[in-house]
Amino acid sequence: MQIRSITLGVDASWPLSPSVCAEAGELLAQARRAFEERGIVVQTTRLCTQPPERFVAPESLPDFARALDAACAAHGIAYCAAGGIALGDRFTESAATDAIVEAVSSTERFFSSLRIASESGVEARGARAAAATIARIAERTPQGFGNLRFAAIARCPANTPFFPAAFHAGGPPRFSLALQAADEVVAAFAPAGSLDDAEARLVGALEAAGAPIERAAEDLARASGVEYVGVDLSPAPFPVDLASVACGLEALGLDAFGGAGSAFASWRLTRAIKRARLRQCGFSGLMMPVLEDTGLARRAAEGLLTVNDLLLCSTICGTGLDTVPLPGDVSESELSGILLDVATLATALAKPLTARLFPIPGKRAGDPIEFDHPFLVGSRVLSAKGHGAAKLLSRALGEPG
Repeated sequence: MQIRSITLGVDASWPLSPSVCAEAGELLAQARRAFEERGIVVQTTRLCTQPPERFVAPESLPDFARALDAACAAHGIAYCAAGGIALGDRFTESAATDAIVEAVSSTERFFSSLRIASESGVEARGARAAAATIARIAERTPQGFGNLRFAAIARCPANTPFFPAAFHAGGPPRFSLALQAADEVVAAFAPAGSLDDAEARLVGALEAAGAPIERAAEDLARASGVEYVGVDLSPAPFPVDLASVACGLEALGLDAFGGAGSAFASWRLTRAIKRARLRQCGFSGLMMPVLEDTGLARRAAEGLLTVNDLLLCSTICGTGLDTVPLPGDVSESELSGILLDVATLATALAKPLTARLFPIPGKRAGDPIEFDHPFLVGSRVLSAKGHGAAKLLSRALGEPG
């Protein structure tokens, strides 16, 4: 187990105050040292702000993103985010889409997200705007790769440490931790024994590995005066089979992830995560990033995984649809429909979900794909059904047919 990210949430303003990233960089460097002195590996440090509609006009968001990107680079912060955007009077559908597309396309480390559901229910305008944003980022960035840094989010709480979902609640700075813990899943599920035995092993492993991380975080909070929110126990993978959640679930007894029984196995894993006696935050459930997990990427390449299979497991998992490769010609209408389904599941089940979708220009269903990125693995493009929800969306919004 390693710390994937120490994520610090702060209030920002526009124009960007030089002290914001300077102070954040000092705190995150202190945090990295505090963990590494105890032998805990830290992969990245990250910064997120409150939702942009609270402090910047949409036409200024790209300038803010570029300034934040440059300031974080100068102060040793790997990634930054200004997400959790809710549509409203200023951030209309078109204004939000234009702003996010330009902000993501013109930066290297800036992430953002757009809300498609809240505790009040599904936000259909958000789904339509997010679909347009995904389609345009795919057009603007090589291989559509900019969509790694954008997600549609549904009922996601503030101070979630995983990007792109991260945003700050506002007020005093707070930090949270994201883990790379898929190796613990594989190790716990591989030995023989009952499912109860496997689940108990995973709970014990998470608590044993997480306890020193939690103690270090609490010590850091006391020393720095910055509130510690908790740890997101979603077991992020690394692109090797020994750190693949799908391989872990297959070690539990599945013939292949995506086949019959996948939802049941996913539920056992998620239940074990929820049982761990640690201060949990964020998603803290099964993570299924198709292009970050060797087992998932393999099953997708074999044709065993579809978007609907992933949606089914989203009823149990923590994060929803993540790094899902789609044909380059998938329509905005179909993307909107997928996002409506994600938003509906989050609303009906009262849980956080996200959708990070990758339409890949020039690629069709079944085409092989490769990305030059250390956390992504090769796979094949999943199929789209060719039918969307434009009329349904219009009727949901009371627009003339």
